[in-house]
Amino acid sequence: MDIFKESLINHKKWKGKISTSQKLKLKSKKDLSLAYTPGVAEPCREIAKDKRNLYKYTMKSNSVAVISDGSAILGLGNLGAEASLPVMEGKALIFKEFANIDAFPIVIKTQDADKIVEIIENISPVFGAINIEDIAAPRCFYIEEKLQDIGIPVFHDDQHATAVVVLAGLINALKLAKKDFSECKIVVNGIGAAGTAITKLLLDYGKPKEILLCGKYGLLDPLDLRISEEQRKLARETRQSKRGSLADALKDADVFIGVSVPNIVSKLMVKSMNKKSIIFALANPISEISPKEAKQAGAFIVATGRSDFPNQVNNALVFPGFFRGLLDSKSKRATVEMKLAAAFALASIEKPNKEKILPNIFNKKIVPAVAKAVINASK
Repeated sequence: MDIFKESLINHKKWKGKISTSQKLKLKSKKDLSLAYTPGVAEPCREIAKDKRNLYKYTMKSNSVAVISDGSAILGLGNLGAEASLPVMEGKALIFKEFANIDAFPIVIKTQDADKIVEIIENISPVFGAINIEDIAAPRCFYIEEKLQDIGIPVFHDDQHATAVVVLAGLINALKLAKKDFSECKIVVNGIGAAGTAITKLLLDYGKPKEILLCGKYGLLDPLDLRISEEQRKLARETRQSKRGSLADALKDADVFIGVSVPNIVSKLMVKSMNKKSIIFALANPISEISPKEAKQAGAFIVATGRSDFPNQVNNALVFPGFFRGLLDSKSKRATVEMKLAAAFALASIEKPNKEKILPNIFNKKIVPAVAKAVINASK
């Protein structure tokens, strides 16, 4: 039985991957009086005096909302709010399992950006942070930007956690290949939410020899009206001047980072890259090229986003610890400094090798290391 059929059977059996549980038992009338009426009136009064007391007397200090409109589910596309719920439940499960964060899956049945902003603003008192998820670009950029001043961090992990894990993986892959970042030609394919954030964080980290961005129509052209204004802007920022296809871009490249669509990279393209090429084929659930084909074509290191292949480069390595750090530091925003610090911390947890450039997600050092890095960067 393949993984998809087995997962479907199990989802039917589970009927949801998370549930709520109470922190105290109601065994007597006094228990009820303390937890509910009349005793609960006192924390209400204290919160009314100072809203910061929410962190002291409620679940706010350890709660995250995982919010989607279902417009960009994994690599499956716009399947709608209802179809996004299994992913949001999965995120909530990972938050609890790895970082002991109480996360709540919330799917919103509108893809109107302003309505989504309004909904998140109005439910924000409950949560210590917001994780927006599987919202298509460019709408996700607008939503995240509009929510930066609501008093708690709003973090799109498809963008930023993906960028952090890619940078961490690339730091270690380049170390193994004995290549210098500043001398590398890097190709990023798929300039949506993740591709945009990856590009920006790579540039925050350093200046590669060349970085080429590719999308649906090949190399991004800052004058091409078929692409979004955000893509044209990024093309200008990276000084895109070359024209051509992904195959053209990959000639003599050192690194390929794909956050795009299945089976778009051929063995011939990999063969055209420089020696000791690094392939991050991160499209889910089917990669831009299979690890087997990439290695047959001569790739030195191959990573995917999947847990059933070696070298998983997936944002699940980042977001539990990152949000743990955001909550524990009571930060109001996630910053570039936090993202860079998290990448360095993740890359430093254990000695990498070609088949394991980053630690396994079950490594218990990951969440404390990433959280500590975020907390230190927040000071």
